[in-house]
Amino acid sequence: MSQHNVGGDPVATVPRSAGRKSPRIVVDRVGKSFRRGAVAALQECSLEIQPSEVLCVIGPSGCGKTTLLRIIDGLIRADTGRVLADGEEITRPRRDLAMVFQHFGLFPWKTVSGNVAYGLRVQGRPDQEVRATVRHYLEMVGLQGFEGHYPYQLSGGMQQRVGLARAFAVDPSVLLMDEPFGSLDAQTREVMQGELLRLWRIQRKTLVFVTHSIDEAIILGDRVALMTHRPGRIKELIDVGIPRPRDPEAVRGSPRYATLRRYIWNELKPEVAGSGDAP
Repeated sequence: MSQHNVGGDPVATVPRSAGRKSPRIVVDRVGKSFRRGAVAALQECSLEIQPSEVLCVIGPSGCGKTTLLRIIDGLIRADTGRVLADGEEITRPRRDLAMVFQHFGLFPWKTVSGNVAYGLRVQGRPDQEVRATVRHYLEMVGLQGFEGHYPYQLSGGMQQRVGLARAFAVDPSVLLMDEPFGSLDAQTREVMQGELLRLWRIQRKTLVFVTHSIDEAIILGDRVALMTHRPGRIKELIDVGIPRPRDPEAVRGSPRYATLRRYIWNELKPEVAGSGDAP
């Protein structure tokens, strides 16, 4: 592990192998292009994700963050390289992987209960188990009493709580989150960050969380994977090093937060400039 002294406080950058055993997810030299090869989204992208780790992925717009998540989930195939989950190559969507999208992904014609129950019914769970599981996870995210409501009757934060309940209900080993709080206002976003931290303490799932927010990556992540501009690859893995349990406000008040934020932004700036998104 190399050490970078930034403002007198070392920021640890972690080698991809990290010297750890039995990673939950291995991304091995993955490449992906679109439009018959005209647009290279990912190139030689590699990383390992440990069991129960929260890995936040950050990078400039268009660098392939969402493409990487979809390849891990098995929704699309890589052109080169491979992805392994617990040592098995991912070639199609799997029950032990679940995705949470930015725009909630709720079925507008289904109630809150119906949305949470959907994945369980696809798995063929018995009705009694489905009802008990739905009730448990709606209580966990504070939506008891809203079982019969439809998505249009809920605020954005409540809709995203439904999305979290649905994802956790199917009991995946890995939860893939594509900017799930990106469309929420600042106050609701902070509430949902705290909610996710609380759920993680209970469930200890492996989380891969894509975000554009350095603040969010530090608050949530054990490590931050910094991606280059397109074609995306992992430029650096940064150890957050802030003890858990965490509270968003307390994290922002810590000296380590300021050091990390400055370091990550300095590393990210040239990638943003290279992507054409710089002002």
